[in-house]
Amino acid sequence: MSQPARMSLKPMILFFSLSLSFCFEVTASPVKKLMARQNMVVEWSYTSINNYHNPFRDLTLEAVITRPDGQTMTLPAFWAGDNEWRFRFSSTDTGTYSFVTKCSDKKNKNLDKQSGSIIVGPYYGDNVLYKHGPLRISDDHRHLSYHDGTSFFWLAASWWHGMTERFIWPADFQPLTADRKNKGFSVIQFALGLPCDIAPFDPRGRNEAGDPWTDSTFSTINPAYFELTDLRIDWLVREGIMPNIMGTWGYYMKWTGVDNMEKYWDYVIARYGAYPCTWTLAGEVTLAYYTDLGENWSYYKTQFREQWSEVARHIHHTDPYHRLVTVHPGPGVNDGKPPVNDMGTIDFVMLQSGHSGFRTLPHATMNVRKNLDDYPQKPILHGEVCFEGMHGEGSGSKVQRFLFWSNMLMGTAGFSYGAEGIWQFNTTTEKFGASPGGNTWGNVPWEVAYTYPGSREVGIGKTILEQYQWWDLKPAPDLISFSAPDSIFIPYCATTKNVRIIYMFDFPSSWRNIRCTKLNKEKTYQVTFIDPITGDTYPYGSISADVKGEWKVPKPPIMQDWVLVLKEKL
Repeated sequence: MSQPARMSLKPMILFFSLSLSFCFEVTASPVKKLMARQNMVVEWSYTSINNYHNPFRDLTLEAVITRPDGQTMTLPAFWAGDNEWRFRFSSTDTGTYSFVTKCSDKKNKNLDKQSGSIIVGPYYGDNVLYKHGPLRISDDHRHLSYHDGTSFFWLAASWWHGMTERFIWPADFQPLTADRKNKGFSVIQFALGLPCDIAPFDPRGRNEAGDPWTDSTFSTINPAYFELTDLRIDWLVREGIMPNIMGTWGYYMKWTGVDNMEKYWDYVIARYGAYPCTWTLAGEVTLAYYTDLGENWSYYKTQFREQWSEVARHIHHTDPYHRLVTVHPGPGVNDGKPPVNDMGTIDFVMLQSGHSGFRTLPHATMNVRKNLDDYPQKPILHGEVCFEGMHGEGSGSKVQRFLFWSNMLMGTAGFSYGAEGIWQFNTTTEKFGASPGGNTWGNVPWEVAYTYPGSREVGIGKTILEQYQWWDLKPAPDLISFSAPDSIFIPYCATTKNVRIIYMFDFPSSWRNIRCTKLNKEKTYQVTFIDPITGDTYPYGSISADVKGEWKVPKPPIMQDWVLVLKEKL
């Protein structure tokens, strides 16, 4: 396949870099002294005196960085095009860092044994990512926290094709980012270079600079492609939204093989690892390519589970920042096996439960419970389920509310929302079209899909929970009784401190009895109904338990689903 023409984007990059001068500094060789802020990226570059046939593979450049406490880390550089190599560095700790470069070509004096220092000062602004740092696993092993221990509420928007040219930078990207930020989303997740529902080098996966790889041998990358992704990732971080970077969709392993995929991840880590981000190993990691989903699927699932385990181990070995790693499982896990053989490489567990609206909900709730049981030391959350508007709007806002509230009150670390029309970025002038299997998921343009009410309502759910110590929520199904206990639409209940939070998909009525149980008969409780559609509160007043320690929930203000909060009076 012929190599696509490469755009010269350096003037654009320079302009945008200057506009984000508090985010990183670009300095040409020689480097003597760099300044940075805590958790913010500082960048510097070197220009090679030698030419290489394939710079992506023919040369490696690293910097050994000595921390203020004397410990060292090895930071990889990335090839930026032409004869330029760049480093990106950030640190959670203030102080003075020194570095010396190591080049595989010892004769290249412009790259080897270059030294300098980085002074990292404190950050004083309000950006939550810079203020609190990158993510880690919480001490309870069930939630996510920023580096400083502040709890992180994962509410992700799924933009699988968000790096493609259909989603125009900045005219489209910045307004949709602002919309999701205003609604309370804390994560944007996207496939970096090789997204879903297309074959390699399908034009629908390109951005304005072409494809991420130059040809079907996967021998070298196209740096200009990544210069454009830089702009988008920079913008998300600047807006305080964490990028969950998915390197590729899983089935591309069929063509790349493990070695090329590991080399690709080396590049991704070198280019983006300094940002406060998380890694998604691959999308639908057990899904074979669409024309292989017949009798060959079992073969590919076996291959992919082990091959992606190898890549996951490589990421953990290579990444100097040890960013959290997850994996998007895909429908292949319906065979009862894990998404990858080595689940020890996965820091938090993503679920995907399907897209069939109300018919998906029993499987989705079962999937959460099963994985909470299977992985008691890992955070669990849905990475994809029932995209709003999919299948003729079968997964509307009430499905989104049920999924959000049931998941959170069962003990997940967050929730990921998606919308038909946005995951693939249909536009008013260009539809995504059919997948390789011949199916067209939908033609709603993203300019319409972003207004779907579910995105606002899951954000309202996050706002409601943030009024309480949501990170301490403990599922408490025994504290609520329901007249139809075998239904998936039972009330979901969790407690934190002196608060009991209940989500009632089916509202109480004369034929549907809901009772709060195991109340302290010597205490009184302040009761509030909260509308999960609007966030409006309806104080009910004080209540006390009956002789059995129970209270029958009355009819709510409106016949719909509700959040009920009981706060014990001290």
